[in-house]
Formats: sequence, structure tokens, C-alpha cells
Amino acid sequence: MDGDFKAAVAQLEKACLIDSTNANALWMLGYSYYHSENYKKSIAVYTKEISINPTDATAYYYRARDKSYLGRDNTLSAADKEKYLLGAIYDLTKAISINPNDTQNKYFQTRGIAYREYGVFKLQPNSHYYDRIRGVNSLKASISDLEKVLAENPGRTDISTLIDLSKQKLDEALAQKK
Repeated sequence: MDGDFKAAVAQLEKACLIDSTNANALWMLGYSYYHSENYKKSIAVYTKEISINPTDATAYYYRARDKSYLGRDNTLSAADKEKYLLGAIYDLTKAISINPNDTQNKYFQTRGIAYREYGVFKLQPNSHYYDRIRGVNSLKASISDLEKVLAENPGRTDISTLIDLSKQKLDEALAQKK
């Protein structure tokens, strides 16, 4: 509660050893790992929590955030980066299907960013993973998700900036030779 996530991890790991089926303790452990930047452990814990409570949209959301961070890790292989970026999009889509009326629109916002990251990844020239069609479609999906957030929150200039960035990346992709 006071932001000491490393201490929370130590206590929650003990609690989860005692009761490995306590979804609340698992959720808090995943959250503490996330804030301690231990994304792989957070993913593992949220995966376990989701197996116990498969309708927990926030667990999917934080697991997606973990995957997004790992998908941007330049020390990982391209195959791992793609796996994490696609996993983030999948988890956010699942969170939206569970809670389509997310009043903060954080699921759509985060998925819009994940789509942009995946689109940029797929448009890397000279990459074995280059796929212009998927890259362009991901950038279009990014714009769509972010425009939904902006339509419901017209004063959000941060969202306008994110939309502009996705549009810029899309324009660059469309300007490239086919």
C-alpha cells in the first residue's frame, strides 16, 4: 500500500506458498512484480490468477502491460518480441470482451498503443518478420482504438498525440514502395 513493491513481493510470495489458489493474493503478487519491473514473473503469476479467475479483466490488462514492456526489450529475439506484442494485443482484446464498458478506456488506449508497437515491429525493413499488410493493418487498428478513447474523452490531448503518432507511422508505411 505504501509503494514498497519489493517488500510486498516478499510477503505475497510467502502468502501464495501457503495458499496457491488465493486469486486476490496472486493478483497482488502479479501487481507487485509488475511495479518491481519483473515482467516475466508478473506474467507467470497473472497467468495462474487468470486460470483461477478467468473473468478478471484487470489481470489480463496487467499481463498485457507486462508483455508490452517485454515486446519493446531490444535484448530479446525478434520471435520473442513478436510473441509478447501479439500476446499483449490478445490479452487486451480479452479484457475488452470481459469489460466492454471500461469507463476509463484504459483497455482501448493500451491496445491502441500495442497495435502501434506491433505495426512498427512488422514494418522493420530487412527483417525476417517484415509484413507490410500486417503492419499497416495494425496501425489502422491503433488509430481506431485511440479514436474511440478520444471520442469518449475529447479533452485528452495525450490521446490526440498518440493518434497523430500512429497516423504518422501509417503515412510512412503507405509511402513506402510496395
